[in-house]
Amino acid sequence: MKRILMVLSLCATMFHTSCESKKEEKEEEVKFLVTSPLQKDTLVTKEYVSQIRAISHIELRALERGYLQNIYVDEGQSVKKGQLMFKIMPMLYQAEQQKAQAEANFAEIEFKNTKSLADSNVVSKNELALAKAKLDKAKAELGLATTHLGFTEIRAPFDGIMDHFQVRLGSLLDEGDLLTTLSDNSEMWVYFNVPEAEYLDYKANEATAGMLNVNLRMANNQMFSHSGTVKTIEADFNNETGNIAFRATFPNPKRLLRHGETGNVLVTVPMKNALLIPQKATFEVLEKKYVYVVDKDNKIRSREITIEAELPHIFVVKSGLKVDDKILLEGLRQVKENEKIHSTFVKPDSVISNLSLYAE
Repeated sequence: MKRILMVLSLCATMFHTSCESKKEEKEEEVKFLVTSPLQKDTLVTKEYVSQIRAISHIELRALERGYLQNIYVDEGQSVKKGQLMFKIMPMLYQAEQQKAQAEANFAEIEFKNTKSLADSNVVSKNELALAKAKLDKAKAELGLATTHLGFTEIRAPFDGIMDHFQVRLGSLLDEGDLLTTLSDNSEMWVYFNVPEAEYLDYKANEATAGMLNVNLRMANNQMFSHSGTVKTIEADFNNETGNIAFRATFPNPKRLLRHGETGNVLVTVPMKNALLIPQKATFEVLEKKYVYVVDKDNKIRSREITIEAELPHIFVVKSGLKVDDKILLEGLRQVKENEKIHSTFVKPDSVISNLSLYAE
């Protein structure tokens, strides 16, 4: 009886071992999909943080000393060029103008009398010249007094939007005191910083491509309805960042954009012979991107790559891969470093064209 039990136990052990062996063999036969980077010309949209500025944004200051007598506008109001905005109490300047006017009238009468006498050779030509000089001086002083009186009225130098007031009705103003600011936002200047290498690429393509057209994503993540054109590049690079500032001009007919806003400029640029790989084929370690490269012995090894640009489901690889490298397309969590795998190669153009199948 014991001998029979031993035989049955031995058979069971052999059967179990056989099953395990078949299971391992089956696991070893699992094939992973691999592919290579696709090299082709493509368009890449690059994004830059930007600062939005009005084409004219100025401070309005008092040009004369006195009490603020009237305010004819309100904060946030749109004003037209030449519109009266503030008025400083003008009485003192009106009196000075009247005095200057009287002196000018007196000098003119004196000049006419002297000229009449000079024509009759009663007085010398020097007397006539002196009378003429007094008249010119009186007219100049009248003009100066009139200018000072005009400075008591502050008018809009251009069409624009008012900012908040820095003074209130009845304030005693000194010459140069800030009243408010005024912005002309019919067009907007959008500034963004570009790295040196991208600046050089832009200048190389400028002769053939012309002015660079850009788009703007606003702070609410919505696209601004009008595109802009890069018309100006600053003269100097920032030595600390290695960037240079571009300035794009955007039309703003509905006055949606305001001075001081932020956004993101989107620049679409052509890239020749770009290396494209599926985003799904990458993994991240400590904020660095890696792929699994399959070598000639079918062993996988992780390799760090540098991403130049990002497209939907696709990375454009700047460095770390060659066009003939084979990379693991799926099953990245099922393999280990230096593990030997069985694989099936999928053509890169097929992978990219059917990327939605591999994006999950």
